[in-house]
Amino acid sequence: MRLLLLGGTGEARSLAEALVADGVDVVSSLAGRVRRPRLPVGRLRVGGFGGVDGLREEVLHYDAVVDATHPFAATISASAATACRATGVPLLRLARPGWSGHPDAGAWHWVGSHEEAAGTAASLGSAVFLTTGRQTLPRFEAALAGHRVLVRVVDPVDQPVPAAWTVLLARGPYTRADEGRLMREHGIDVLVSKDSGGEQTRAKLDVAAGLGVAVVVVRRPTAPEGVPEVSDVPGAVRWLRARRG
Repeated sequence: MRLLLLGGTGEARSLAEALVADGVDVVSSLAGRVRRPRLPVGRLRVGGFGGVDGLREEVLHYDAVVDATHPFAATISASAATACRATGVPLLRLARPGWSGHPDAGAWHWVGSHEEAAGTAASLGSAVFLTTGRQTLPRFEAALAGHRVLVRVVDPVDQPVPAAWTVLLARGPYTRADEGRLMREHGIDVLVSKDSGGEQTRAKLDVAAGLGVAVVVVRRPTAPEGVPEVSDVPGAVRWLRARRG
């Protein structure tokens, strides 16, 4: 079997490792937006496909496709669904569970967009911990330009940020102790996150309530219709083994 694995997540790396060990010819595809990505085992390609048309041509060279991109990578997920539907190449979505089951989730402020998150955060406090990624920063500037904002990103930001903002370069996983200390040092009273799910960045949510920090969470985009989905690597391995016969 030859598999195209749309990756960039920890789950994608774990799946690539399991499948290479299982004898699958895996080609992991990364978007190339992170400057120093953690690389998977197996073969690798980096960069875009040239839109839906380019992806449709690409998937014809594979027996199956697994979309294990970030839960908020809506464009590539939609393109994969369209390309695989047009070509008949089987597609599976591997998406880790979100944080809606967190014990404190009922007290969080759930919003439908980053712009709504910005407005909500601005109304809840004066010192905001912004953890939604560097590509989302322009969507927060209008509402939070006058607030103290601690921005945590993996790579340096590509544009100037407001004078009251502080940029912190860091890569998870993060511990509860470190997250609590960071929020206390910066006097954080509002945390903004995407519903990314997973354990690497959950600690900030675990400690927020105990510190009296309000939490704003951006809901995930709607997944493409008609695409089978699993929530973990073993489920994806079983799906692929069934197609190998």
